[in-house]
Formats: sequence, structure tokens, C-alpha cells
Amino acid sequence: MDRFSVPQVYFRQQTSKAAEEDGKMPSNPLVAPQLIANARMLYLDWVPEDPAATRSLVPEGLKPEARGCVYLNQYIVDDPAQTSNGGLPGSFGAYSLTYLGVDLEGLDAQPSTPGRWWTHYFNSSPDMIDYALQRGVLAAAGETVFEWKGDELIATTLVGGKPVIRTSSTARVGAGAHANGQLRYVTRVDGVLVSGRYPFVMKAAVDFKVSAIEFLDKSHPVYALRPKQPLDVTFGFYSPDITFCYPGGEGPLNTKPHGV
Repeated sequence: MDRFSVPQVYFRQQTSKAAEEDGKMPSNPLVAPQLIANARMLYLDWVPEDPAATRSLVPEGLKPEARGCVYLNQYIVDDPAQTSNGGLPGSFGAYSLTYLGVDLEGLDAQPSTPGRWWTHYFNSSPDMIDYALQRGVLAAAGETVFEWKGDELIATTLVGGKPVIRTSSTARVGAGAHANGQLRYVTRVDGVLVSGRYPFVMKAAVDFKVSAIEFLDKSHPVYALRPKQPLDVTFGFYSPDITFCYPGGEGPLNTKPHGV
């Protein structure tokens, strides 16, 4: 067993168990890409407490960022009509999602935006879990909840009904700041590394500050990605309105336009 097999097997076992019990493997009929509009999203990137642990989650053939930096995305889609597949078989519906993983070197999506490897993915939509599994994402069930107290946003990720990640930040949107670009995520499908480019357009809070990132369950595998203290947050934003494709254009890694 190689160094990255454990988390992959762990999540595949969780998400495939129900399907195996009724004799069906993931079979979402939707065709990529799918458009997600007007989602509410919190995105963070930080230096971890244990860089060696985070770097060890990156498979051979990819190079983790030197500090082992971790990214986290917590977001909510409030209405099925915000997805391009609303009403179709396999549609995502309204859903919440938290995913995280490790930044990569040499695979920037655009200047100063690193490519990224997924390590954990917790989604409230069973259909979207199937869709993600087909594309090599280590998808599992989970829920993300946003709670506002004035300008403070507390975002909590729950797995099996138990909180495992909680972030606290302040965000004042006002007129908002326009931003756009691409992100890049690498997955593995049938043993082949696959690169996906995910375009986005958003309005971001102009006044944003992170006060806490807490990993609440030491027994959960995601605990390996906890941040160092005091916090060293290298990037982040809150957007009340972000639109993106999911997944974006995909192809084998190191082929055009998926080379270095």
C-alpha cells in the first residue's frame, strides 16, 4: 500500500458501501461540466501545524507546496435552480459542501494560484457525491452550516452529525469586489492523474478577516490538516455570490492545456 492509499480507500469505502449493498456503483448520469451560480462561499489557505503530515497525503507524481499549505472551501447552494442540472436525473439539488486538501507546486492555474490535490470532500447531496466519485474526487457524506452573528460568520462542517471543522471570520461585503479566474484541481481516475480547470466569477467581501480555524475531532483523519498556531493564513475570501463550473475542463495531467 502506498503512502496515499489509506485516505482514498477510507472515503471510497464510506461512499460506496450503500451502493454496493443494493448492487449499484455510482452512476450519476450528468455530463460535465455543470454550472453552479450564486453560491455562498468561504475559501481559506493556511500553513499547517504538521507540514510533513499534509505533504504525505499527496501522491507520487505530484509535488506538494514546500510548506505543505492546506486549502479549505466551505460553501452552500441554497436552491436547485442555481445549478445547470436542476430538474434533470441525477441533479445535485440544494446542497452544502466542504472540501480541503494540499497545494501543489509547478501546476499553477494562473499566476499565484496553485494547483491543488483533494484529500477530503464532504457533501450533503448523494447525487453530487456519485458525480464527484466518477471523477476521482474522494467524496463522502457531510453537511456545512453558515451562522451569522452580525458581521461574524461561523462556518461548521459536520460529518455523521458531528462537527469536525469550524471557521470564524468577519466579512463586510458592501458593494463587493469583482474577481474572476481559474482554479485547478487534480484527481486520480483509474490510476491516471487528471487535471481539471474550474473557471469562476464572483463578488467578494472587501473587508475580510479570519479569527479562528478549529479542527474539533482529533480522531478524524482530517485532523492531519489542522493549522499551525498562531494562525498563518496565506489566502482567503468570503463571497456571497460566486458562479463556477463543476468540474471544469478535464484531461490527463501533463497534456495540453494540462501541462506545467
